[in-house]
Amino acid sequence: MLEKTYRPDEVEAKHYAEWDSAGSFAANPGSNAEPYTIIMPPPNVTGSLHVGHALTFTVQDVLIRYRRMRGRDTLWQPGTDHAGIATQMVVERELGKEGKSRQEMGREKFLERVWAWKAESGGTILGQLRRLGASADWEREVFTMDEGPNAAVRKVFVDLYKQGLIYKAKRLVNWDPKLKTAISDLEVEQKEIKGSLWHLKYPIEGEEGRFIVVATTRPETMLGDTGVAVHPDDARYKDLVGKFAVLPLVGRRLPIVADEYSDPEKGTGAVKMTPAHDFNDFEVGKRHQLEMVNIFDDSAHLNDSVPKAYAGMERFAARKKIVEDLEALGLVEKIEPNTHMVPHGDRSGVPIEPWLSDQWYLDAHTLAQPAIKAVEEGKTRFVPKQYENVFFEWMRNIQPWNISRQLWWGHQIPAWYGPDGKVFVELTEDEAHASAKAHYNSTVQLRRDTDVLDTWFSSGLWPFSTLGWPEKTKELDRYYPGDVLVTGFDIIFFWVARMMMFGIHFMGETPFRDVYIHGLVRDERGQKMSKTKGNVIDPLELIDAYGADALRFTISASISQGRDIKLAKTKVEGYRNFATKIWNAARFAEMNGCKPVAGFDPSQAKLPLNRWIATEISDLSAKVTESLDDYRLNEAAMGLYHGLWGTFCDWYLEFAKPMLTGSDAAAADETKATTAWALDALMHLLHPIMPFLTEEIHAQSGYSGKLITGEWPLPKDGWIDRKAQAEIGWVVKLISDIRSVRSEMNVPPGTSLKLQVKDAGPETRRRIAAYGDLIRRLARIEGPTETSEIERTAAQVVVDEATFALPLAGVIDLAAERTRLSKEIDKLSGEIGKIDAKLGNAGFVAKAPPEVVEEQRERRAEADQALAKLRQALDRIRAA
Repeated sequence: MLEKTYRPDEVEAKHYAEWDSAGSFAANPGSNAEPYTIIMPPPNVTGSLHVGHALTFTVQDVLIRYRRMRGRDTLWQPGTDHAGIATQMVVERELGKEGKSRQEMGREKFLERVWAWKAESGGTILGQLRRLGASADWEREVFTMDEGPNAAVRKVFVDLYKQGLIYKAKRLVNWDPKLKTAISDLEVEQKEIKGSLWHLKYPIEGEEGRFIVVATTRPETMLGDTGVAVHPDDARYKDLVGKFAVLPLVGRRLPIVADEYSDPEKGTGAVKMTPAHDFNDFEVGKRHQLEMVNIFDDSAHLNDSVPKAYAGMERFAARKKIVEDLEALGLVEKIEPNTHMVPHGDRSGVPIEPWLSDQWYLDAHTLAQPAIKAVEEGKTRFVPKQYENVFFEWMRNIQPWNISRQLWWGHQIPAWYGPDGKVFVELTEDEAHASAKAHYNSTVQLRRDTDVLDTWFSSGLWPFSTLGWPEKTKELDRYYPGDVLVTGFDIIFFWVARMMMFGIHFMGETPFRDVYIHGLVRDERGQKMSKTKGNVIDPLELIDAYGADALRFTISASISQGRDIKLAKTKVEGYRNFATKIWNAARFAEMNGCKPVAGFDPSQAKLPLNRWIATEISDLSAKVTESLDDYRLNEAAMGLYHGLWGTFCDWYLEFAKPMLTGSDAAAADETKATTAWALDALMHLLHPIMPFLTEEIHAQSGYSGKLITGEWPLPKDGWIDRKAQAEIGWVVKLISDIRSVRSEMNVPPGTSLKLQVKDAGPETRRRIAAYGDLIRRLARIEGPTETSEIERTAAQVVVDEATFALPLAGVIDLAAERTRLSKEIDKLSGEIGKIDAKLGNAGFVAKAPPEVVEEQRERRAEADQALAKLRQALDRIRAA
């Protein structure tokens, strides 16, 4: 017996435990069924569930549940990422509270502490994913630092090194001086800073009194300048190309070179070149063989490469002193206020330094070519297709990948150094000693490289390392390549591209057939969520308040291909009400004796109403199936919403009430059986999106077996009766049109209207006779009566050949309604005009955040729809 109120917390905990204990999530490598694989993007072991996780994991779970019901052998491979920097920082903060540091502990003891933290506190997010309803194969959970992935990482590194695709080089990196490690571009965030632009005068060698002026936001880096670049077509500096400037405070000769990097329209048109501390300058420096002088140590203090007066100074203190000294020499032409973007470490919060250092690199260009070809040839498909262009843009301009990090937590690089610095890269230390002995002809002491690999390196192996590679396992043979990767557009390069590069290189084929790219979750106004704005929404709080199904449905209904999601608590609350509507419908069916009938076949139903609902469900099944196949979750969700709330609850059940309680026993039995069948078919279709509610209703309705492993209700030709669909559809349209008129004309809900009909043909007359009681009850009308002439004060609707009229004289004040509608139209037209003025302003469109522009366009579309309805209502009033 269904309780009066649906209680998500009780239902969710119960069914999840039952699914888990029954092994419903597990893949079956021995099955004859066609496999379907999704590799879960491994969340950080330090993480907690946020709305971005809720989005991507809801999408994956909907797809995996759908394919499981389609009879596929589904593997949703779960796991967590060791998250090098994030995890190390968490543990170091804990040590700091105890007055300890990792340096004092030493590497081995520190790593023991990290593993202890991971055992106690890591993986919280996987438990939170269970609350969301994630049906991953948890028995196969993998951690990137487990021995299996560890072995894969070592083999890939060694193989690529011996193939000449991994090497060590001195290049610029994003250096975090607080964490003292290189970081990836994804770990850099740009912050707007109100700073200054200093215009500095560099004397021209041999031309006393002549200067070349350069502008910089970072005067402290001038101590590392080794050149000045000007545009080859800049007439102001043509005679200086090939000459030298003299670096103030240092005395270094700076060659003046011609390079198209310099923009004559920007600043003075002359650019100081600091190749060791600027990525663009580094490239210019390589083109012109400029010296690379590193002036910072790993803490961003000035090193011994600078004059003694500045050596050892912190970078910003040095900036102040350098400017003071240049001003004293009269070499500061001017200082301008300048607001600009400064890169910061997203974990440490300090400005990062482009820093020249010895690092390990991967030849990404070589590995990128087969991945590019795979997308070009359609072996991997991006959905939406537009993201192929993003992929191509990054991949065709790919740079060497810095894969080393100066951390302790992570996969330590399998490289050992001999006494003379010779490097030996092997799978194990024993193999490294053997190689060294062969090289030196004697046993020597080796020193292991202390660096670890970038977290994205091990993540890039995820599609095959999780399946047992480098061992040849049955899982690897069966589940690789995966069917789809679901992820956000922001990591197409950092993760998607690298998985493709590694997968093709080591497995011989791309790791997934489809890449479904979703947008970001924003607040209800389209703003990016952030703690500073106070608009962050906690998905766990939403689950607590409204249930997991309501959140899952909100996400599914909102996720449109290629667009971000606007999430509001009111939306989730609205879909909680949808769950309540379904629950109440199930209770109505139960209380009216609608129970499963063994062997019931809806194609054998006799009544048009029951044949109609079977047709509607067949059509809905076709639509939902096609939408899920094409990753259009929003269309599947909204189809189900209208199918359940509208077609089933508002129409079928309302139409069925007289039959369920009438004296015709055969009609009652058929309608009860059809209601039970229709409700369960709808629960099957809804299950991938709202698994808990549907499983509970299915179980309480008396069906055996679980929905999670049930059969997907594919449309059947025998269910379809287009004649019945047209007949009941006619009734629905007539009632809907009458209700619209009542609403538009402000007719009081309790007022019964007279209905007239003109020009009705035989079929319309038959339908009026057959369904007159329904029409009168649900449209709140009297009649209809036939007429040859419609009253002047009547509002009209046309259904097929017949015109139906609702006389309004004496019911509403027509003049007052005309005035009201005219005012509303004028007001809305004014609002549309303001929106059009904004969207027509090129400056607004160019400067406003994209989400603000999109919000204006959405408001314009909504206003257009509202205006059309108001005008239709006014037209009806005028006609009356």
